[in-house]
Amino acid sequence: MGCRAMIPDPASGTPRAGQSRYTRVCHHSPIAIVLTILVVEDHALVREGLLQTLKNLESRVVTLGAATAEEALACLEQNPETDLVLLDLMLPDSHGMGLLGALRKRFPATPVVILSALEDPDTISRSMKTGASGFVPKSSSTATLLSALRSVLDGEIFVPSLYRQERGRGRTTAERYGLTTAQTRVLDLLAQGKTNRQIGEMLELTEGTVKIHVSAILKALNVANRAQALLLVNKAKPRARAV
Repeated sequence: MGCRAMIPDPASGTPRAGQSRYTRVCHHSPIAIVLTILVVEDHALVREGLLQTLKNLESRVVTLGAATAEEALACLEQNPETDLVLLDLMLPDSHGMGLLGALRKRFPATPVVILSALEDPDTISRSMKTGASGFVPKSSSTATLLSALRSVLDGEIFVPSLYRQERGRGRTTAERYGLTTAQTRVLDLLAQGKTNRQIGEMLELTEGTVKIHVSAILKALNVANRAQALLLVNKAKPRARAV
């Protein structure tokens, strides 16, 4: 795909005949830019949706898109003024955690916010320890995402409310039942209604390996099936929802 940058057309808030409201950015453009945000997401539909959503962040936003770690690094080299990176952990050429580490070393001044379908405390904790300035679950609302980005751009750290509450209580579900990191990630995706096949694709595991993890989870939780496991997990969650 390559790195692309789009900026609002300053002449009008609506599209002109035969022209998009957005035009390609030019290095010598006289237009003042407020924010430049890079979205690193390999799924085109999700990436394009995020680029559209970011238009609501501020009146002037340059949105850059990259589908791989290689494209993301090249894009940042070409656009060192980038204000923030929104990064998916699941990329075809690199695990997002590895890219996060590389970004912190090569572009230490650019904050990175993780956007992931993996919402388990271990993944969030590892992301923050690796240098992320924020973590937003993909199950979050658009309002939550925009609020998180504004907080990070203001110099704050953003993590889900449920994660803060779990840390405050001192013991996560994984800790209470002695689940491994891999089992915790599988359980988190089970709680989102994912099938074994979907979990395998997201975690890059075979379906057989996922089944082994599920069996181990059921044994650890002392339940007979997935439904009982999900009831137990949901019952253990705080009633307050993430905002």
